Amino acid sequence: MTSAFRIPMTGRATDEAHRVSSPLELLFDLTFVVAIAQVAAQLAEGTLHGHLSADIGPYLTVFFAIWWAWMNFTWFASAYDTDDVPYRITTLVQMGGVLVLAAGVPSAFGGGDFTAITIGYLIMRVGLVSQWIRAGIEHPQGRVTAFRYAAGVSAVQVLWVSRLFLPPETGLWTFLIAAALDLSVPIWAERTGKTSWHPHHIAERYGLFTIIVLGESVSASAIGVQKALEANGVSVTLVVIASAGLVLLFALWWLYFLEPAAEGLRSRRGRSFYWGYGHYLVFASLAALGAGLETAVQRGSEGGVTLSDTVVEYAVVVPVAVFLVMLYVLHRPLVDEVVVRPLKTGIAVVLLLALPLASPVIGLIGVAIGVAVVASALVAATLVDRAVEARAAAR
Repeated sequence: MTSAFRIPMTGRATDEAHRVSSPLELLFDLTFVVAIAQVAAQLAEGTLHGHLSADIGPYLTVFFAIWWAWMNFTWFASAYDTDDVPYRITTLVQMGGVLVLAAGVPSAFGGGDFTAITIGYLIMRVGLVSQWIRAGIEHPQGRVTAFRYAAGVSAVQVLWVSRLFLPPETGLWTFLIAAALDLSVPIWAERTGKTSWHPHHIAERYGLFTIIVLGESVSASAIGVQKALEANGVSVTLVVIASAGLVLLFALWWLYFLEPAAEGLRSRRGRSFYWGYGHYLVFASLAALGAGLETAVQRGSEGGVTLSDTVVEYAVVVPVAVFLVMLYVLHRPLVDEVVVRPLKTGIAVVLLLALPLASPVIGLIGVAIGVAVVASALVAATLVDRAVEARAAAR
């Protein structure tokens, strides 16, 4: 698409040929790179200083705001992206909100101050509401649904802002209530009519965000290597753990894109909420893995880190296990048979969770290698399955 001053927002066809992410969407994603990097860095810092359990809550809370804002923009764009001047300006507003949110991440983790997070989220939601109002005005067939979206998002946003004035001890419960209401808005809004999102476009957008989160894991690992080099220089342990982390991330990327989602979303559109919402755990686990890898690299180099190996190992293993489980759970309802077989996934998860138990024998370096080997073996086994099926079908 090319930019024009104004194009009527009438809804895009669900079968539009060659629908791909626009340059504006890719630029929009870059602001989330900053936000995710901040969250992963804070989680890694918390792990290194021994207060991982205390930082899990802020991590999941802030990541919810990041993920939900991105997801809302993505599904709206799939249905109504005009790429005209008003659309670009409102997207710019939302990008500004992401950066404000990212700037508030350290305060949220360090002192429980969610003011900047809330303000950034508010800016993003104001931009989204304006988009829905415009869609309601210009697209008569989707007017009721669009206005319900605008009203629902606005109402819940009042609750998010009001949390700033409530006692700190109510933080968890008010977050759960506000998050549940936010998640319910699309379900409620679309009861009067479904938006015309494009299945292949949505699948591509989720794939791109997966790459972004994996990229943050690569960046976090590089930061860990840099800190380790500054502390102790090059060592065999450092090289091996860093290399194992890179192999692991490559294997997880491979596994995600082995599962085709676009055709499943096209033929079973009614399961899109399940698939889309469930990706919160996919994205959150991959971002947490980046923090775990950064910690593992520094711990392995003995750069003054006194954290136990077991904590570091589970900081890597648990996110990988969650990712593998969710990969099956999300794709099973979309297709008749998932590509990565459940038995093999189950075996891989059991092996992953058992690896830290062998740490007294194989050490952190052995666990790091083991995680990479398990993930790579799952890729190899899946490729073998596909080759066998292809030969059987050709007979």
